[in-house]
Amino acid sequence: MAERASHPVRLVIIGNGMVGHALIDQIRTANLTDSFQITVFGEEPRVAYDRVKLSSYFEHGDVEALALTTAKFYHEMRVDLHLGDPVVSIDRQERKVRSRSGALVHYDQLVLATGSRPFVPPIAGTQSQGCFVYRTIEDLLAIERYASGCQRAHVIGGGLLGLEAAKALLDKGLETHVVEFAPRLMPMQLDDRGAGALQARIEQLGVRVHTDMNATSVLVDPRRRVRGLGFADKSSQGTDMVVFSAGIRPRDELAKSAGLALGPRGGIVVDGCCRTSDPRIFAIGECALFEDRCYGLVAPGYEMARVVVDMLGGTAERRFSVPDMSTKLKLLGVDVGSFGDAFARAPGAREFIMEDQLNGTYGKLVVSGDGQRLIGGMLVGDASQYASLVQVMKNDLKLPMGLESLLVQREAGESGGGLRPEDLPASAQVCSCNNVSKEQVVCAIKDDGVTELGALKKCTGAGTGCGGCG
Repeated sequence: MAERASHPVRLVIIGNGMVGHALIDQIRTANLTDSFQITVFGEEPRVAYDRVKLSSYFEHGDVEALALTTAKFYHEMRVDLHLGDPVVSIDRQERKVRSRSGALVHYDQLVLATGSRPFVPPIAGTQSQGCFVYRTIEDLLAIERYASGCQRAHVIGGGLLGLEAAKALLDKGLETHVVEFAPRLMPMQLDDRGAGALQARIEQLGVRVHTDMNATSVLVDPRRRVRGLGFADKSSQGTDMVVFSAGIRPRDELAKSAGLALGPRGGIVVDGCCRTSDPRIFAIGECALFEDRCYGLVAPGYEMARVVVDMLGGTAERRFSVPDMSTKLKLLGVDVGSFGDAFARAPGAREFIMEDQLNGTYGKLVVSGDGQRLIGGMLVGDASQYASLVQVMKNDLKLPMGLESLLVQREAGESGGGLRPEDLPASAQVCSCNNVSKEQVVCAIKDDGVTELGALKKCTGAGTGCGGCG
């Protein structure tokens, strides 16, 4: 908890990504700006930007369109902002941090929002010219420059970011291949049938998918430029460039060097208040390990930021708990949604499946043993009912007799068993990223007269995080 003193509390934030910026913005919203002397260190050369929408850069080509804030915003909040200058050491005894440029700043409270780094498999040739990761704007700019001289590209990783990278390369006119070690695409979100539906759809777009394939080396020419990939089965495929998007790892090296407690497989251990093993240091976002897990979605990171602001503000009423990992996204133009217990792991859980192979859609609902409650599901090809299904699950609403009504979008004026807005309680959370309730949206419409969607988003914050509720 922040110290009560005659002078502002010296707050240092390491990391200026989406979650680090959210912390600063929430300090402003909580009217706590005057209570702190804030210093922010960011590794990247630009202010916080929307990493969730990173791939949209290839559609509009405007880096500034991704920005979440401006240098002016930080100046107006009297934040001492250091961009392109990462912290290299933390002295916990003297309570000070040192940056790469040599800046030395003392702190009363320290927040680690260092995020994560791309995982690059430990195989030969990954440092060759033509190998890239897909994580930052700088990565995208480098990929764009190199791709202009290429005809064929391979993406290592068939998860969310891998498929986004594949879309970017396909849009650049390259023959695009996706290589996935698991036997299906998006193995953490989709089952075999759902992944099969997704694969069929994206292969129709021209992406070539290779599942159950283990890349063991990057093949290079005499100039150390990429010329192909070698695989565990002794086969090989020619390519001009390789993009690694095979998962992420928490950026915990700074915490490790400072002697903070880490998990056995990495991640900075935090409690329900997001405190590390040092009570003066917090960790939030992808670098933080809560109950043996790091969370790679933006919504849990935003909730961690809210918890820390409460702690710093002296209320300490909020606690971080295991978050909802529901997610909706569009991959190569294909809608995909996954929520709750999508793999029916709960005892007695049953499945209801609707599949249309002609149109490439797949929907699965996982219900309780008595068939009365929705506990999870997944959608491929048509995720129009995603938001309603998540609300049915979160609010523990009784299911209608015909489950198919939950998977089919109703036309205007049509009756049916689907969820209606009036069925939700006022407390229903309609946006998990920014913790917006149905009551807040209704008040914005009724009391403030906000009726246009864009204005409603701006007023309430709903739909401005990952966009999954939009």
